[in-house]
Amino acid sequence: MSRIAATFEILRKQGRKALIPFITAGDPDPDMTLPLLRALVDSGADIIELGVPFSDPMADGPTIQRASERALRHGMSLRRVLDIVRTFRRENQATPLVLMGYANPIEAYGSTEFVADAQAAGVDGVLVVDYPPEECVEFATDLRRHQVDPIFLLAPTSTEQRCADVAALASGYIYYVSLKGVTGSGNLDFAEVGRRIPGIREKVGLPVGVGFGIRDAQSARRIAAVADAVIIGSRIIEEIENSPRAEATARVGAFLREIRAALDSKEVKS
Repeated sequence: MSRIAATFEILRKQGRKALIPFITAGDPDPDMTLPLLRALVDSGADIIELGVPFSDPMADGPTIQRASERALRHGMSLRRVLDIVRTFRRENQATPLVLMGYANPIEAYGSTEFVADAQAAGVDGVLVVDYPPEECVEFATDLRRHQVDPIFLLAPTSTEQRCADVAALASGYIYYVSLKGVTGSGNLDFAEVGRRIPGIREKVGLPVGVGFGIRDAQSARRIAAVADAVIIGSRIIEEIENSPRAEATARVGAFLREIRAALDSKEVKS
């Protein structure tokens, strides 16, 4: 059983929902990534999505785009991201790490070499935004052969066929994009999310995490009532970019503790 699957099984037995924060590796600078990862774990993260910065992040809104730009200015690369994962793994063998990014850096690295190096570094899952399931069967199969979960996006516009294609390849969890548009945009339609999640869970047979548009304890609590995990990215990046460098980890930790408390509330557990 993978670290991700084991985490969801433990949470299921406890009647709790997963908290999955996202940060961009190298933002605001490479030396801050490990302290931020530690702060996320200490504040209640169950799984962490670590963004691989890319110059053309088409699914990301302005907030995460700026995070990628800051990281790239500091020379962050996919190889350096894996170096961070290796260092994190020397002190933390429990918290699953998912790399989230785009195809170009992986293809430039060499997909076969990347999969092997990701496993060796301690990566638990990989989500490639612009790898649709029909175009990455070999890549997803290679990930699973190396005990790394291939994680896929589904959206309000996903067809029955897309759900079936994802079900054939995915493991770990499904990232459900709660609204149309880029990260950090729009208003959540909680009723629509609630209608969609049970069908996706039944078709795919994996836990479903919901991201895009979750910005506070109230929205996190409402999503956790219907989903298996709450994924928060842009709001955390805002804390980082609006904080003095010396205060960023503390502010991120304080924000995440609010979300953790909301997810563990009786309203969600009932």
